Amino acid sequence: MNLYIWSGKRVRLRPILASDWEKFHQNDHDSEGARLCDIIHFPRSEEGTKSWASRQESGYVNGDNISLAIETLGGELVGSISTNSCDSRHGTFKYGIAIFRDHWRKGYASEAVGIIIRYYFEELRYQKINAYVYSFNRSSIALQEHLGFIQEGKLRDMIFTNGQHYDEYVYGLTKSEYEKRKLQTSGNQNQISY
Repeated sequence: MNLYIWSGKRVRLRPILASDWEKFHQNDHDSEGARLCDIIHFPRSEEGTKSWASRQESGYVNGDNISLAIETLGGELVGSISTNSCDSRHGTFKYGIAIFRDHWRKGYASEAVGIIIRYYFEELRYQKINAYVYSFNRSSIALQEHLGFIQEGKLRDMIFTNGQHYDEYVYGLTKSEYEKRKLQTSGNQNQISY
C-alpha cells in the first residue's frame, strides 16, 4: 500500500530541481514534441535552461499553480506536469503535461494526471479540471478521453503551427464525474484508477 499521495504505481511527482536542467535542455531539442505541448520556442542556451531550472526549484509554487517533475519510482526524470489558472473561488483549474519522447506510451502521463486530479479534488476542494488540447494532438485527445474527460467545446483556428491554423479542443472533468469513475474502476485493473 502506497502511503505517499504524490506517488502512484509507476511514477511520483516532485519539485523540479536545478539539477534537472540537462534533461529539460535535451527535451527542448524535440521540436515536434514541443509543437504538441505548447509552441516551438526560440533556442535556449544551456545557461538559460540552468537558470530556468533554478527558478523552478526556488519558487515552484504560486498559489495553487504548480510545476512538478514526473519521475519513475526508480528515480528517472520522464517529464513534467503543471497546473494553472487555479481559481479557488470557483473551484476550477487547468493542467498541462509533457512526457519526454523516450517515455511515451508507458502510462506515465495518465498516472501523473490522476495524482494531480486526486490531490486537487480531495485535498484542495476543487470541483473541475480543464485541459486544452490541439486538434492535431491525437495522443493527448486519447489521454483526456481515457481519463474520463468530456470534450466541451472547440475553439476554431486558435493555434498556428507548421504553416497553418488548427482548432483547440476544451476538455473538462468534474469532481462528481471523477468520483463516479473512481467507484466504477476501483475493482477493475484494466481501467485507469485515480
